[in-house]
Amino acid sequence: MYQDLIEEIVRRGLKVYGIEIFEGGKVAFKRQFAPDVRYPIYSAVKSFTSTAAGLAVQEGKLSIEDGLGTLLPGKYLEGLPEEVKTAVDRLPLRRLLTMSVPGFPFRPEGEDWLWWALRCGAGYDSPEVFSYSNVPAYLVGVAGAEAVGEHLIDYLTPRLFEPLGIDKPEFSNDPQGRFYGATGMKLTVHELSLLGQLYLQDGVFNGHRLLTEEWVRMATSCQITGKDGGYGYFFWVDADSFSISGKWGQKCLVYPDKGRMVTWMGDLPERSGEMLRLVREWMER
Repeated sequence: MYQDLIEEIVRRGLKVYGIEIFEGGKVAFKRQFAPDVRYPIYSAVKSFTSTAAGLAVQEGKLSIEDGLGTLLPGKYLEGLPEEVKTAVDRLPLRRLLTMSVPGFPFRPEGEDWLWWALRCGAGYDSPEVFSYSNVPAYLVGVAGAEAVGEHLIDYLTPRLFEPLGIDKPEFSNDPQGRFYGATGMKLTVHELSLLGQLYLQDGVFNGHRLLTEEWVRMATSCQITGKDGGYGYFFWVDADSFSISGKWGQKCLVYPDKGRMVTWMGDLPERSGEMLRLVREWMER
């Protein structure tokens, strides 16, 4: 059943490191084409940042309707034009989780990313328009860390990584030591798959509830639509599936109604779409 998919990956010469298929409540198939080690997951990190926000929400440490400015250190708001400060204070965290603030450059810049992000000319008071950037995930990570009172990786370790059986991963910080939140983490194929499994199982893992059903539903539901499809809270969303995604072929594709999931990682800068189409065709047969 799985071998035809593997043969097609090989026939096409797709540079896939490994693939794992989850169905029937367990890992049903796994194949490594390269060493089973940790690889960069790029923007798939954003789904971990979303999960941190969900955990903080359920602990009552923040709300996605909290204004961004109310969660940040006050010194970073000093000197902002009054209209910008007002817009930042009012901007709900939800707008960042859904990438609906236009005007951010693709990635943070400068010696102090937070200082720069608040002054980069983003449309904090603009209507909601899908606009993909690494900056919103960075800001959610910074705001989340302020709300929970510790580095976001330290916050996630006992609440997510340890329950999932993931050893503390390598990750990236900003120049001030704050979690980047958008990229810079390394995981194995199976470790990335574990986050997808948690969401496939409505927030329950090994019989223990880690996330509320409400958060899972909202995070993986279409909150806004752009040219590349639907988007939730740092999850890509389609009519019958949702996914955790990195730019060069890091993907956890989840079909909730089928109870199935396929996770793969690779080096596919020009062919990640081809790999996705191949897996979708195989999954939807």
